[in-house]
Amino acid sequence: MNTQTLNKKIELIQWLSTLEDNSIIEKLLKFRKEETKDWWDIISEDEKKSIEKGISEANQGKLEPHSTARAIYEKWL
Repeated sequence: MNTQTLNKKIELIQWLSTLEDNSIIEKLLKFRKEETKDWWDIISEDEKKSIEKGISEANQGKLEPHSTARAIYEKWL
């Protein structure tokens, strides 16, 4: 961790220690809870199925080279 990041953390800790507004404290706690959610629990069932299909195909050796993927998706890259 660099010095700038450490200083920002210390500044936040100091601010939090003096905070008295309960509504802000509640919002921060809610934000913290949201940030710690597993992304797998947030994505759709279709996205999960797609990921699982990709893992299954990879495990079966059904892989395409990176260059093929780039050629297919180049217009979005």
